[in-house]
Amino acid sequence: MLAAILFVLGLIGLLTRRNVIFTLMSIEVMLNAAGLAFVAAGARWGQADGQVMFLFILAMAAAEVSVGLALVLRLHRLYKSVNIDDASTLKG
Repeated sequence: MLAAILFVLGLIGLLTRRNVIFTLMSIEVMLNAAGLAFVAAGARWGQADGQVMFLFILAMAAAEVSVGLALVLRLHRLYKSVNIDDASTLKG
């Protein structure tokens, strides 16, 4: 139940915010909610598969943070802002 609430909060943050940093934080909350669901399911069924999946989710989150930080730094250098709407001028 907690994982579902966290996932919905992350989804709402992803859909409503226009700041790249808050968008990346919302994605992190959603990934952690999915990891919590895996761990809870693994504990419920008495298997370690949920913990293994959580380790994969943590590795993916670390890669997402590094790519996201590079994106934020590039947007800030180009536009002096981290607003997603400014990034739409990168098309073309």
